[in-house]
Amino acid sequence: MFNKDIGIDLGTANTLVYVRNKGIVINEPSVVAIDTITREVLAVGNDAKEMIGRTPGNIIAIRPMKDGAIADYAVTEAMLRYFISKAYPKNPFSSKPRIVICVPSGITPVEKRAVIEAATGAGAKERHIYIVEEPMAAALGANLKIEEPAGNMVVDIGGGTSEVAVISLGGIVASRSVRIAGDQFDSNIINYVRTEYKIDIGEITAETIKKTVGCAYLDINSDLREITVKGRDLITGLPKPLTINSRQVQSALEDSIDIIIDAIKRTLEDTPPELAADIMEIGIYLTGGGALLTDLDKLISKRTGMPVHVANDPLECVVNGAGKIIDDVDIVNKLASSDKKTLA
Repeated sequence: MFNKDIGIDLGTANTLVYVRNKGIVINEPSVVAIDTITREVLAVGNDAKEMIGRTPGNIIAIRPMKDGAIADYAVTEAMLRYFISKAYPKNPFSSKPRIVICVPSGITPVEKRAVIEAATGAGAKERHIYIVEEPMAAALGANLKIEEPAGNMVVDIGGGTSEVAVISLGGIVASRSVRIAGDQFDSNIINYVRTEYKIDIGEITAETIKKTVGCAYLDINSDLREITVKGRDLITGLPKPLTINSRQVQSALEDSIDIIIDAIKRTLEDTPPELAADIMEIGIYLTGGGALLTDLDKLISKRTGMPVHVANDPLECVVNGAGKIIDDVDIVNKLASSDKKTLA
């Protein structure tokens, strides 16, 4: 394997880049700011996210990925080119590195092809691009023993999709992919505040609420946290403060979380009894940013009767799994898929 091989977690909310022998070198929002008149890319990643909701009319900050798939091909290509060139200031493609890109298991062949074309447009060679499903990469990044004849269940809750998979002997036995995840949680909070308080808040404020007081489960022993934010009064049009607590956010997120838990239950129903018994012993592992939602593990455990664990560094599990894939040719040949099928 070459020293410049790259693993990319091309996420709806964030893009992470792993470089062989260096580790994770990029972890930035999947946001691009462009001039709508000239179509010039003005900023990418952290700089672009700071512009969301704060730009003049001719500049827009957009997320080119939606629900785990490419929504804007040209902007995704520009974003990939930027992140890869930032990981390697000198042209990495001069030495023809292999690139492993992680995508949701539920994307269509057309959407998968769009990812490959965006990478080639960014300068990579198609024969060096390999697509791996996110649940498999997440399981590897969570250090699950997926090569063994035992059932391992991973639930990867990202920005655009939640991926549920049961893995055994290096293959996915049963899986579900639902386009409900962190971005939908933000939308739930925005809609709740608009409906209940007639106040309009933006994406960044909703994300702050989610991270600060968001929770999935409350009981008599839970701490009731609250946060005060500012929004725009829909009646007067003037700025107005709002105080919201964790019970209200739990109510706002309830329907979306129910959909994810239903996907987990349906995947378990499709799982052979022997592997289901393994999962009962080993537990379900949560990865992705959504795994950090307070007490989500408790709620899933209560609703499924299974032990549930939040993986170490859940935000980095997918890209770390991609890193293990590019570091180990045997793993690559088993898991990566492309026209050539292997990296050997």
